[in-house]
Amino acid sequence: MLKTLLLFTATALAEITGCYLPYLWLRQNGSPWLLLPAILSLTVFVWLLTLHPTASGRVYAAYGGVYIGTALLWLWAVEGIKPQLTDWIGIGLCLSGMAVIMIGARH
Repeated sequence: MLKTLLLFTATALAEITGCYLPYLWLRQNGSPWLLLPAILSLTVFVWLLTLHPTASGRVYAAYGGVYIGTALLWLWAVEGIKPQLTDWIGIGLCLSGMAVIMIGARH
């Protein structure tokens, strides 16, 4: 389970980075050169998705829970906006749902 959680987290970071860099270019007047690492990051994201051992629909459903938590931590670490209590509760609920999906897939 820990291996799956780490793989989901790496996948989420690659996806968020790949989407955040074009955002900086388009909305924050960043350099167009930001698109090159964005493309690389999204390529890594797609590759990481192929490493998950279960059916892709189940992986995407479970991954969504980890993505939400990672996105809120990104908001705090990169954009300086601290998550609220309701954000933490939501993260807990999402990770619980991810665990139910992944544990259920093993049986």
